[in-house]
Amino acid sequence: MKKLTTALSLVAVAGALLTSGCANNPAAEASKPSENAPGAVAPSTPIATTTDDRIAALLPQSIRDKGEIKAAGNIPYPPYTMYDTDSKPTGFDYDLSQALGQKLGIPVSFNQQAFSTIIPSLLSKKFDVILSAMNDTPERQKTLNFVDYTHGGFIILVKSGNPDGVKALLDVCGKTVSVQKATVQGELLRGLETQCKEKGHDGVQVLELPTDLDAQTALRAGKSQAYVVDAPVAEYVVKTAGDGKAFELVRDAEFPAGYLPVFSGMGNLNTDPEFTEALRAAFQALIDDGTYKKILDRYSLTSYAVDSAAVNQGK
Repeated sequence: MKKLTTALSLVAVAGALLTSGCANNPAAEASKPSENAPGAVAPSTPIATTTDDRIAALLPQSIRDKGEIKAAGNIPYPPYTMYDTDSKPTGFDYDLSQALGQKLGIPVSFNQQAFSTIIPSLLSKKFDVILSAMNDTPERQKTLNFVDYTHGGFIILVKSGNPDGVKALLDVCGKTVSVQKATVQGELLRGLETQCKEKGHDGVQVLELPTDLDAQTALRAGKSQAYVVDAPVAEYVVKTAGDGKAFELVRDAEFPAGYLPVFSGMGNLNTDPEFTEALRAAFQALIDDGTYKKILDRYSLTSYAVDSAAVNQGK
């Protein structure tokens, strides 16, 4: 009964998430490289591939005329986006952006943008594509086309030793949980209020913070008792934060793939299907030639791989 009740609760929350999309909060500021020194990693060379002239010919003339593709990413969100010790962007999304550019025969610039304003920045034509581990949802599909590149759910992180005994999703009832602002995890947690009350507990106190690094820091500092994030990010955080000694994952046996597994991908405006197809074809070529797997392996994301390049799989 517990499994059924919890699953039904998650389905109800999922319905709410489909209508929430990405909040537009201009007050959330973009992170600067200097702010992320604690999470900086050693510089690495992007994985090389080759240009495919047939795929390059799919690019819209408007992109060719500009001579570059401008990508937007929210940094830090390791292992998808990070700064290296030279204050330059790195991570899965960055390496993928550079590989896409090589395949399409055009430079790709990777630019910091606060997640809460990343879709408006695309609408204003400041950028051409979002590469920021964005969840593919029906609400966002009203604005964007997604070329999906990973698939995974949300996972709870706690301090090492799990001092508050969090073993499942409803164990966060009555606790403070930190998340990054404008992500769907906050809605997931707020949607548990009814289930929490049925257990005789208060709802979850959601602590929304501007960046994912802020959410991690809140847990480490004791300002929250748990932290909820995409599973691929959680895996990386557990391995790297505090030399792998700061946090641990809550492995919920009822949801081994994480809560509400979703596709994440690169997004461009759905008013430009020609550009979507160019991105999809380039990504498929990266899958076929092994470049995608090399990038996944570099950032320990192989468990969350997709088999082929597909558009708008989020349901």
